[in-house]
Amino acid sequence: GQLGASFFCSRDFEDRSNLKFIFPTIAVQLARNHPGFRSIFVPLVQSDPEIAHESLYNQMDKLIVRPLKKSGILTVIVVDALDECKDDEPASAILSVLGQFVSQIPNVKFFVTGRPEPRIREGFRLPLLAEATDVFVLHNVQPSLVGSDIRLFFNQSFVELARRRQGLDDWPSREQLDLLCERAAGLFAYAAATIKFIDHRNNDPKEQLDRLLRSPESSAREGKIKLKANTTLDSLYMSILQEAFGDDDPEDDHKIRSVLGAVILAANPLSPSAIATLLGFGANDVFLRLSSVHSLMILQEDPDSPVRSFHKSFPDFIVDPTRCIDKRFHVSPPNHHPELLAGCLELMNRRLEKNMCNLPDAVVNCEVDDLHERIERHLDPALRYACKSWHKHLVDGHTVHTPAIASALHRFLEKKFLFWLEVLGVLGAAREAVDALDVAAKWLEVCRVSTLDVLPN
Repeated sequence: GQLGASFFCSRDFEDRSNLKFIFPTIAVQLARNHPGFRSIFVPLVQSDPEIAHESLYNQMDKLIVRPLKKSGILTVIVVDALDECKDDEPASAILSVLGQFVSQIPNVKFFVTGRPEPRIREGFRLPLLAEATDVFVLHNVQPSLVGSDIRLFFNQSFVELARRRQGLDDWPSREQLDLLCERAAGLFAYAAATIKFIDHRNNDPKEQLDRLLRSPESSAREGKIKLKANTTLDSLYMSILQEAFGDDDPEDDHKIRSVLGAVILAANPLSPSAIATLLGFGANDVFLRLSSVHSLMILQEDPDSPVRSFHKSFPDFIVDPTRCIDKRFHVSPPNHHPELLAGCLELMNRRLEKNMCNLPDAVVNCEVDDLHERIERHLDPALRYACKSWHKHLVDGHTVHTPAIASALHRFLEKKFLFWLEVLGVLGAAREAVDALDVAAKWLEVCRVSTLDVLPN
């Protein structure tokens, strides 16, 4: 009952992987949950609306620390999966700022989780933070406790499965359950993906389990060490991919990789229909392919609902050629970022026009009562994604300069530039234009292409 605010970081969503959104989001939640905090916070923001765009230090100081000190509330703040945020600092920027302020708000406890990546470890080692922090290493939990939890998860999942499907009494056997628990090796990601694979609506659960248990087994234990090639989790993922696409025509492999790459590399989750639009595939074809690997994806029945990876370990696996050793399924960012970029540019070059939402002259967004309905009617999700995120696929070292991309970029900037700015304004994302042009200019410089040759006057 003491949770005051929380922020769940996720690299699948642009706004959840941006460090600048953490402290403003936490502050708003604290204001909603604590009247004392709210009475200080609201006048502060009204007097200085640009606080949310300042440095992390100023955000923390003005939006959180000052109202907390004045209100004196006791609360808990959670920041989950901090490693999922984009951060170029050698030590976590968020943890660095927390270290500078945590001693000033002794009535508040922060619960921060994250995978032990170097910048996370270095952040917790900062002197100001280390003395105020208790570190709990998940992998040091007694293996028997984790194993019993996973067994409980399997038991309950199979009971639920038997309730919904016929002919599953007294199944699985104790030996099968023991083997599943052994292969999980302390990883809930393995257990969850296993249940989703077995519970495929178009396959017999018993046959699915038999297929899985016939797959190669590894003696490595991912719960104890950093994931490496040929571990049991990798074997599970490879088994699911081969089961889903094993009988497909090898000439169709590129389409499989393209669809998986769009899910893995998209700046924000895309729906199957949006993926189809960007890649030039049939919407039903994309949906069916993703349905084949439903145990690895969060996929709704509606083809217009965004799809994303069920667990972070799958993107890590499929982009690593030392782990995803079957080239049919390996997603190479240098190959697939250009593909998504080309799809975005082609879509914008083909679709962008003046005043696409038919807005009255000389109005601002807040004056258009039905703005959301106009956006939904005239700007489909694929076009919105292209306008807001095309530059996210201009990744230095990942997006190779080609004449086709240079030509499409030239045409976009020469013919569609003002229409693009107009759409960004309607979407409330005008700031993206500055980032996009900055990224494009740097990419052109890296590619040793003169901006005088490519950019319009």
